[in-house]
Amino acid sequence: MAEETRRDDPFTAMLEAQMKLAHGMAQPMIGGTDGPAKLPDPEEMREWAENAGKLQAMWLEFQGNHAVPQAAPELSGDPARWFALVENWTKSLPFAADMEAQQKLWQDSVALWQSVWAGMSGDTGEQPDLPRKDRRFADERWRTQPAFALIHQTYLLLVERVEAMVDELQGLTPDKREQLKFATKAMADALSPANFAATNPVVLERTMATKGENLVEGMRHLLADLGKGQLTHTDSGAFTLGENIAVTPGKVVYETPLYQLIQYTPTTEKVLAVPLVIFPPWINRFYILDLNPKKSFIRWAVEQGLSVFVVSWKSADASMADIEWDDYIRAQIEVIDHVRDRLKVPAVHAIGYCVAGTTLAATLAILARRGEADRVKSATFFTAQVDFRQAGELLNFVDDQQLSAIENLETDGYLDGRYMAATFNMLRGTDLIWNYVVNNYLLGESYPAFDLLHWNGDVTNLPAKWHRAYLRDLYRDNLLVQPDALSADGTPIDLTRVETPAYIQAGREDHIAPAESVWKIREHFSGPTRFVLAGSGHIAGVVNPPEARKYQYWINEDDGVRTLAQFREGATEHPGSWWPDWIEWIEGHDGEEVAAKGKRVPGKNDADTVIEDAPGRYVMTR
Repeated sequence: MAEETRRDDPFTAMLEAQMKLAHGMAQPMIGGTDGPAKLPDPEEMREWAENAGKLQAMWLEFQGNHAVPQAAPELSGDPARWFALVENWTKSLPFAADMEAQQKLWQDSVALWQSVWAGMSGDTGEQPDLPRKDRRFADERWRTQPAFALIHQTYLLLVERVEAMVDELQGLTPDKREQLKFATKAMADALSPANFAATNPVVLERTMATKGENLVEGMRHLLADLGKGQLTHTDSGAFTLGENIAVTPGKVVYETPLYQLIQYTPTTEKVLAVPLVIFPPWINRFYILDLNPKKSFIRWAVEQGLSVFVVSWKSADASMADIEWDDYIRAQIEVIDHVRDRLKVPAVHAIGYCVAGTTLAATLAILARRGEADRVKSATFFTAQVDFRQAGELLNFVDDQQLSAIENLETDGYLDGRYMAATFNMLRGTDLIWNYVVNNYLLGESYPAFDLLHWNGDVTNLPAKWHRAYLRDLYRDNLLVQPDALSADGTPIDLTRVETPAYIQAGREDHIAPAESVWKIREHFSGPTRFVLAGSGHIAGVVNPPEARKYQYWINEDDGVRTLAQFREGATEHPGSWWPDWIEWIEGHDGEEVAAKGKRVPGKNDADTVIEDAPGRYVMTR
């Protein structure tokens, strides 16, 4: 009877499975069970000892050169101990006092362990069908080993229940509920058993196979990242600006202390008379639009017969401590006027990406107020917002406490770009943080050579004064959509005055500028708009060349739709890139062509003084 009770107890069963698993993992060192135990192989023992020595030496050297926080408590592979860690976390949450919810959670956990263990105890040779699925645990070793199946299934149950508790918690304002949901998810992502060597069967197997060499290589990666204060996503030595990224030919034709203006060399005999000016966001490097020849929107636009100009913003330093939003708006107006004067044309087409699109909207409103709206023939907005009521998860960082914390991170009048990079990584923690912790720190894998990830880690510093005001006035207080609530360059801003034709692109899966938020531009502009919903997110939804034949986009030709839901209901899906639709729209506003000569070809003759070759110095400053 005692033996039967012992086998029915989930914790005992788990520990039995762990002992068997540990024995199997140690088998190469201790020998088989048939006959006397064998002495460890001296060569294997030497490799283990050598790798252990390397780990210790690297860590001691790092400790000697850096202030190291006290290490977290050791997390063993014992499921009960791991569960206790997560249970302590749940008890620290504000709703943990609900004993009824805690009791139900415990009962559900026991029921889960019993059902999973029962499914494991059969001898069918088939993988068990576990009740909860998650791609972090897709490897078969999470399912075929009883201990690890129980660990990750318990984790998924706990996360499911805690997230449900947040939804049911009473007395929270909507914004506080969203903030708590975000914090809960971030903590849950961090506590995934996949992130710990002792509870990840893939890592344990790799460690046994390499005799700890993976942990040595992972320690090198970890210490390098600690030293530079930033998570690495890609092989940093694989890309060089102007050599294998940002290689579209062009010249820097103008510069100020805030930006450089690049004009690209035409590849067609004739070009559209109206030039194109692209304003990328200054929270990232402009070359997201020029990663390589196959992905480059800039190169593609040049090939369509456009005279293309792109602004390359300077990464902030102490000299930019007084830079504010007015300066970026004045810069946009200055660039528009410089291009008009350089090519002797009355107007330009303009593109604003993300925060530069928000700024372009304000610029258009100011030009309209001044009676100068005709300087911009059309405006295109890539994933840009003007109404921040539904601005997504970034709203979790704009209450008074968060703004105060950000202010404390400022140095010499600017915010280190690594903080912004970490914030954006948190929005997709599983993909952009913990995936790399597992692969590069625990498994010791080499970094891939991926241009998009290289760009993502190529951070820019932000002027602190601008950043504070932007988060406060736009994200928190949503003042941009209140007519005349904000002013810039001495002119009140009223978006309802904007009658410039606008092409508005949003990403269906955008987590930085949600489609619901981008849509609202149509509710505030007074001119004609064309809204395009692209497949994918904030980057891939924009950078999707036609040759790639990826994703899709949706258009609803009914100008009477009033909401994004109505748009989706009546929209037509088109396969591939939306870029051809955009160029057709551009040509529809002015299809006149001129010869690609004179200053349409930057630096072609001595009469056209240029500063340097694209991509210029500013994009290379750190």
